Amino acid sequence: MVRKKTTLPDVNFSEYGPVRYLHLGTPWVQGSMNIEKPFDIDLEYVQRMMAWLLFADIDKVGKLHAMQLGLGAAALTKFCFKHLRMKTTAIELNPQVVAACRLWFKLPADSAKLQVVLGDAAEVAKHDHWRGQIDALQVDLYDHEAACPVLDSAEFYGHCRQLLTDEGCMTVNLFGRSSSYEQSLQKMAEAFGEEALWAFKPTREGNTVVLALRSPAGEDRELSAQLVPRRDETGAVSGYDALCTDGTARKQVERMKSECGSTGSHERRRPSIRRMRGGPVAPAAANRTR
Repeated sequence: MVRKKTTLPDVNFSEYGPVRYLHLGTPWVQGSMNIEKPFDIDLEYVQRMMAWLLFADIDKVGKLHAMQLGLGAAALTKFCFKHLRMKTTAIELNPQVVAACRLWFKLPADSAKLQVVLGDAAEVAKHDHWRGQIDALQVDLYDHEAACPVLDSAEFYGHCRQLLTDEGCMTVNLFGRSSSYEQSLQKMAEAFGEEALWAFKPTREGNTVVLALRSPAGEDRELSAQLVPRRDETGAVSGYDALCTDGTARKQVERMKSECGSTGSHERRRPSIRRMRGGPVAPAAANRTR
């Protein structure tokens, strides 16, 4: 059987104020970067993808290995590499995305601790090369219309689990106008077990991040006050500034914990489905593409 050739979308970007947005031939935002702070994380849901830090041994973060399935605007890749000084591997199918990140989004060149691999995340996930070696796996794989995950099966999530070390953690961005959230969560539960999953409440744009542990933690983790940052009166994420400093990972996590607040803002296992209304689209004035 001949596999149908996939046509990859063109890549372009727009700017609005100090923020640059990545697009895949549509108005839908695939990532962003604050031009004045290129190694920080701009989008709220991407900030939440760093919640695995709450489970990490803070003294050893710099010795851990992070992997991103889906490069986007390289926000997670840059943050893990530059701020946390982790060994970092990113997998991206579209060569135009890699080129755009190098040219427009300040992605550093490959080095001993940074590797960007041009390839299919599905093939990488089931390959033996990285099996059992990844401490933090971050999965953000959407089509150019941001309609649904392009990889979203129990088999795929099972392969993701096999990539993780015994204490490893996966975070996944779930977003879709067709609201396939519950189905995706069930597939993850098949691969990891329900006790291994922690689900965030959606962002105001509709992105829902789910965290999955290779080895389920006990209920004494006290995460009810830690998983989702609060917003202050200006609308800013009050706990996130700590994750954008050059301080130690310990300081970052301790401040994140202290500012998240005991709001009961995470939901255990399988929260009720919430239909999405639109998505993270750049403002209309930002639709000037280059």
